[in-house]
Amino acid sequence: MPPLPSNRTAWHSLPDPLTQRNRSARAAEASPVVGRCHAVALYAVVPLQACTHLTLDDLAAYADDRGWVVPAGCAVADSGPLDQAPGVRAGWQRVRAAAAGRLVHGVVVPSFAHIAYRAADWDREHGWLLEQGLLVVATDPGELQAGLGPGELRA
Repeated sequence: MPPLPSNRTAWHSLPDPLTQRNRSARAAEASPVVGRCHAVALYAVVPLQACTHLTLDDLAAYADDRGWVVPAGCAVADSGPLDQAPGVRAGWQRVRAAAAGRLVHGVVVPSFAHIAYRAADWDREHGWLLEQGLLVVATDPGELQAGLGPGELRA
């Protein structure tokens, strides 16, 4: 009997107990473009503070499956509606500070709307992310995984 669907934000299978070599090869096949991204921040906007751990756990599993590290203090969630301006979200400002300080090389979000919901806000944040040379990955399979493609990244 197949498992029941999860009501979590995303479902990611647990890594199988293969050797580290096989896991590294699997991660390289899944995302060859992001092999140099070693440290990432996790960020989400959740409707209720009580939902934070569910969303961040999913993002952490996604990062861990790819061999990425989440530095201390870089798993951040803001509570409230998605349409809040990014500039007023304390959590997003922490992610920006970590990125500006070169503590992280990328950001993992459930969808790009968690960074900025409105087009004008997204354009501003997208420009800033490009300037920082950050990889941004949305775990929702409906999103483009290469929101900031390798051609857009700046060294």
